[in-house]
Order: sequence, then C-alpha cells, then structure tokens
Amino acid sequence: MAVDRDRVGVLVRELLVAIGEDPDRPGLRQTPQRVADAYADFFDGVGRDAAAPLSRTISVSQGPAPDTVPSGAVMLRDIRFRSMCEHHLLPFAGRAHIAYLPGEQVVGLGALPKVVDILAARPQVQERLGEQIADTIAGALDCRGVVVVLEAVHQCVTMRGGKQLDASTVTIAARGEFADPVARAEIMALIGRDGV
Repeated sequence: MAVDRDRVGVLVRELLVAIGEDPDRPGLRQTPQRVADAYADFFDGVGRDAAAPLSRTISVSQGPAPDTVPSGAVMLRDIRFRSMCEHHLLPFAGRAHIAYLPGEQVVGLGALPKVVDILAARPQVQERLGEQIADTIAGALDCRGVVVVLEAVHQCVTMRGGKQLDASTVTIAARGEFADPVARAEIMALIGRDGV
C-alpha cells in the first residue's frame, strides 16, 4: 500500500496549526508536501514482502561453484539502515550484521540488505526489526541458523527524555543453531572485529 501523500500533507498542515505555527508563512508553505514525500520514502516497506529478495537462491552443490561449498557461516557486516520509531515517529539509524549457516541453498549477498531495507521502512522498534529480519531469512532460506545484530542510535533517546547523545542500542536475534550462545560466540567475535 502506497503512502497517501495528499492526506499526509493535509495532516501535516493541521499539525503545524496545532503547534501554533502559521503553515502559510514562507518557510513552511512547502513543508506539508515535503513531509509527505519524505514519509513515502520512510514507509516504503509497509505492505511489501520482505522475503521477495530471497526468492532467487543458488544451489551450493549444483551451482556455478560446487567446489566452494561453505563449511561455516556466511556473514555480511555493516549494512546501513534507517527506520522510524513507532512510538515517537523519530528516526533511528545504524548498522545491521547478519550471519547464516547455509543448507543446500545460498542467496546473493545483495539480497540481505534488501530484506533489511524493506523491514526497516515501516514504523518499527529495533527489537522487533531484528526478530523480523531473522524470521524472514530463516523462513525463506534453507539454513541451519541465523543471527542478526542491530546497532542503532535513536533520536527519541538523543533528542528527548534523557538526551543521551552518545547512547546506542544493540539487539540480537538468533534462530536455529545460533540460538545457542556458545554456537554464536565466534560469529559475535567476528562482528566485533574491525577487519577479518
């Protein structure tokens, strides 16, 4: 479902009036449309199938390079993401780190950031976002385990309340073999390294 830009524009204009502003003053005249356009981008993932980017898989044993079957995890670190906190509609942004233990099928590495982008482009909380990413990958791929680590800075923490400018939030979601903390210890160490 696409964002109703016209309706958002009308509501933003009403919001400006509600906070005591004049929506017709020069600096605010275009604000309702600008916010509507921004929201169309911020919430592009609403109603989209997050598993769609994972639909094209590659057989590890019969694919183009059967001699390179991975014996361990496949990891993609430092996937930048941004989302909107559903509690205050303020942004949070950071990095996602994803590792999975392949079964017979692997997916192109470019598909993983697409999953993150789709799920992050919705009103979210970081804890649920990590769980949704893990569930999507575990459900769409024939994998033995998945771990998703999200590290983000929330403007609802940095701009309001305690105003903790340097505070960041880290969440972990794990499935399959990685649900065991001992099994995911190596992955967590690799995520934390500056270089592999």
